[in-house]
Amino acid sequence: MPLGMDMSVDETTLLQTIFWSVGASRLALSERLDFSKSKTNSLVAALLDVGLLTETGLKASSGGRRPETVQINPSLGVLIAADLGATSLDIAILRPDLSVLARHSEAADVRAGPGLVMARVRVLMRELLAQCATKPQQVIGIGMGVPGPVDFASGQLVNPPLMPQWDSFSIRDALREDFAAPVFVDNDVNTMALGELWRLQRSLQNFLVIKVGTSIGCGIVCHGEVYRGANGSAGDVGHICVDTAGPRCHCGNLGCVEAMAAGPAITRMALEAAISGESALLAACLADTGSITPEDVGNASRHGDAAANRIIQHTGNLIGQMLASVVNFFSPSHVFIGGGITRIGPLFLASVRQSIYQRSLALSTRHLEIQYTPLAEQAGLVGAGVLAMQETLKNKGSPR
Repeated sequence: MPLGMDMSVDETTLLQTIFWSVGASRLALSERLDFSKSKTNSLVAALLDVGLLTETGLKASSGGRRPETVQINPSLGVLIAADLGATSLDIAILRPDLSVLARHSEAADVRAGPGLVMARVRVLMRELLAQCATKPQQVIGIGMGVPGPVDFASGQLVNPPLMPQWDSFSIRDALREDFAAPVFVDNDVNTMALGELWRLQRSLQNFLVIKVGTSIGCGIVCHGEVYRGANGSAGDVGHICVDTAGPRCHCGNLGCVEAMAAGPAITRMALEAAISGESALLAACLADTGSITPEDVGNASRHGDAAANRIIQHTGNLIGQMLASVVNFFSPSHVFIGGGITRIGPLFLASVRQSIYQRSLALSTRHLEIQYTPLAEQAGLVGAGVLAMQETLKNKGSPR
């Protein structure tokens, strides 16, 4: 397989730039990398010769000869992307340009432990490859997002609060039984940030991606790269305290924003409103289905339910309070909010915005944009694919 060969640093840099570009011409690559035209042409020719690149056609002329574009050869193989959430599992087989060949989503429970969950992951990966008539040997890289802190160098989870049985478990070793391809594991919010970075083609250099679901986390993009910190735990904002007299979080501390404003907290407040008679709509929902989800709270809000509105505004205010400190510290250009909370609707987003703008410094918010993630719930899966391809390419470079 050509991707198994060692390459020079310049060759891998060129390949990574092509991966992050859509239909890049040799001239555009030369300008982007600050390489001479002759150097760029020579590198492209060498990578075309070994089958790593393929020519994709002509771009519109801006005067003179129409430039020919190049891309990573789709015949190199496939990527596997996996997005494991606290209650869900999403897996896809992708081409090197991240176009989807096959995809499957289902409910999952990470508390069941790595044995059961990873056995299911491996079964689904094999089934999806079979759907594409693709063999495991044709997999060139695997990327996986997980809902907990990850030591990125080793790919192991480190004391993950939502999945304690997974501490020090090696996902790489579990998948190595089926695949020879390299495996890369990261926190699920970091993969979401990578997904947004891919969508934007790195046009934004400094932004945050907040995931609000069963837990709350933050992916940090700094100078066009995902920032993981010294040990991989950067962005663990769910355990920032927003009320010293608040409820005890599963981490052991009091008043964490995760304990007071994530999905389980919204459900808890909604159940209280239904049982107390404060909300007829939520009470009816509980009677009909035996449960209430944050999405049900959003539906009740859209029908004018005062209790549902209060719950959404309260949680949005708390998350905005936490984010105001982060915005003051980091000064991002954008804050993208994703996760299951996006199904609640516009009132939550409005409440977060109001809280951030009230509590942040004027200079930090003068040009700040706060919105739901445009990739919605696909962000983590797309980002897992980016992780697989980007890191596979990075690890091919040699200092020759």
